[in-house]
Amino acid sequence: MRSDPSDLRLSSYDFQLPQDRIAQRPVEPRHGARLLVVDPAGEGEPPFARHRSVWDLQEELRPGDLLVVNDTRVLRARLQARRPGGAAVELLVLEPWPEAPGQWLCLARPARKLRAGDWLEVVAEGQPPLAVQVLGSDADTGGRIVQFPPDCTDAAALEPLLVRYGAIPLPPYIHEHDASDNDRYQTRYAARPGAVAAPTAGLHLSDELLAAIRARGVELATTTLHVGLGTFRPVETEDLRQLELHSEWVEVSPQLVAAVAACRARGGRVIAIGTTSVRSLEAVAQLNGGMLAPHTGPVNLVIQPGYRFAVVQGLLTNFHLPKSSLLLLVSALIGRERLLALYAEAIERQYRFFSYGDAMWIAPEAVLSSAVPG
Repeated sequence: MRSDPSDLRLSSYDFQLPQDRIAQRPVEPRHGARLLVVDPAGEGEPPFARHRSVWDLQEELRPGDLLVVNDTRVLRARLQARRPGGAAVELLVLEPWPEAPGQWLCLARPARKLRAGDWLEVVAEGQPPLAVQVLGSDADTGGRIVQFPPDCTDAAALEPLLVRYGAIPLPPYIHEHDASDNDRYQTRYAARPGAVAAPTAGLHLSDELLAAIRARGVELATTTLHVGLGTFRPVETEDLRQLELHSEWVEVSPQLVAAVAACRARGGRVIAIGTTSVRSLEAVAQLNGGMLAPHTGPVNLVIQPGYRFAVVQGLLTNFHLPKSSLLLLVSALIGRERLLALYAEAIERQYRFFSYGDAMWIAPEAVLSSAVPG
């Protein structure tokens, strides 16, 4: 149960982050990033953390545990285009538009001059210009509906075109771009195209670390959540009781449901790799009265302090932006004040923040008793 009214105010989730703490390039190897390990603490006690590397995550896991990873693959969704007069336009391809085959919702920059009927040429080095047409706008997102070739009906069909013309859409706070981002901004198990941002906690899991984790007797299972528009929309609702988030497309397979049930039966712990895996498992469980069941389609769940988890017991996560929905989610596991104190310690100890930054491990024993799955 909530006890602190400040948990209901967005402004309570703010913190000051020096610009030089925002990671511009990833650490190599993947598992070489630093790991802040959140240790158990009594209610109201000051936080305690250990400082290790992501490679050491294997020692924090137990035989019989289950890691749930998000197998989405990031599309090369950032396109450069030009208007008939030569003015440059950037498109970020988000999701299919259901009206007709080949129509996609895109964010555009600048958008205000793009009107229904306008033609654009998508350009890329070594490729012939590709003509696309703006069909209209979407009031909810401020995006533009763009007609691509009609056979580009879904992400898998559109991906070959994006590979030819597009670039990986790194977050706007990353100012250094490199050709290696096409590989480095994907998890090693990325399989299903459809995301416009990476499930970043999974970027830390190298092939070597995954092999070591499996050798320890830990199992892996996959969910799919295509990270989309919600990633780019800041939380602006001060009263968090009124907060609503953009829906996300999720698939929880029968195989994943069976893997979670088997883990529970053997006394293992269900560990989410990243907040996208948390949202997949918890949102689908909430659709089914707290029980995990197969599901394919949109979900929409706000997780913030006061939430009791249904499936997830532990979490590997990155360090998140101030006043973000992801900060609310992690606060639900360990408490807002405790999380902000740990962030202050991470800043003092020169941890690297955000998508290409370091990681935090929240063991099940560190989760608030009020948030532990019943």
